[in-house]
Amino acid sequence: MIKPRKIPMRMCMGCRTRRPKRELVRVVRTPEGAVVLDPTGKKSGRGTYVCADNPACLEKAVKSKALERALEAPVSQEIYEELRRALEQNIKEGTDDRE
Repeated sequence: MIKPRKIPMRMCMGCRTRRPKRELVRVVRTPEGAVVLDPTGKKSGRGTYVCADNPACLEKAVKSKALERALEAPVSQEIYEELRRALEQNIKEGTDDRE
């Protein structure tokens, strides 16, 4: 009998709901201290997640500074803008680019 595959779950920093990892976008603080978007979900460093299909989650995370607290580093406006563009692109395509 084959066991069903375990689906990794992560928490969105905006809405605080647990969702499958593939439905979220990862933001990572690299060991060098740079905060970057991680479309593959495999970069090394401290990471946090935001819903890929709901821009309101990102706005909540920005307003509450949840990303900054989770990453333990300041997040620049450029990173927030890059996240907004990535979310808009994800919503327009209707698919996740990691699949």
